[in-house]
Amino acid sequence: MTRPVLVIADLHLDPSRPAATRTFLRFLQEEAPQGEALYILGDLFEAWLGDDAVAADEPALQALRTAAEATELYIMRGNRDFLLGDGFAEATGATLLPDPSVATIHGERVLMMHGDSLCTDDPEYMAFRAQVRDPAWQAHFLALPLEERLEQARQARRASTERNQQLDDATMDVAADAVAGAVHEHDVRWLIHGHTHRPAVHELATPHGPGKRFVLGDWFEHGSVLRCRPEAWTLETLPHEG
Repeated sequence: MTRPVLVIADLHLDPSRPAATRTFLRFLQEEAPQGEALYILGDLFEAWLGDDAVAADEPALQALRTAAEATELYIMRGNRDFLLGDGFAEATGATLLPDPSVATIHGERVLMMHGDSLCTDDPEYMAFRAQVRDPAWQAHFLALPLEERLEQARQARRASTERNQQLDDATMDVAADAVAGAVHEHDVRWLIHGHTHRPAVHELATPHGPGKRFVLGDWFEHGSVLRCRPEAWTLETLPHEG
């Protein structure tokens, strides 16, 4: 029997959200081993300030390594954890995917993205995204003492929260022309992404006929997983305990 491919994103794991962490650990233990592969498309963590900032015995890292022994594990960087590096990959046994990446799922070529690069109606954010993904900027940031990195992250988070409260929903969503351009550039009919926290399945017009855009949900109130089986792809929720 063909095993499903599992795709998740936007867990935003953080000590302030213990329910999400418990649900994720249970998911890794009980469901991930049943999958052919597990893809995590960014923002696994609320913040990642460098591979040296997290203890090697962090439960999530240990659980990821155990899952990677049972299934193929692929992780993409998001806008919150874009500093995931080789140390993280070694600690977890995961393969770090570039954004975007094309994977083959049950014979179908699928474009995988975190999703923030599609938010082109927000030029200020796009400029910030380009800055923090610059290797020179990252090298400078990672050379700072951890406490200074923590303070800069706190300031950036406060500024981001205040700014997002002033933006309309359309500006923070993906742009239709960016979606169309990505699908055309990578020559696919299927697109999976997260980032917007608006789980849905959208019909998609492509050069090769009708396709679909799957938007993954966040894990704030409950978990969200896309199960890709040969007969059907379904976007499902995972209840938090308690």
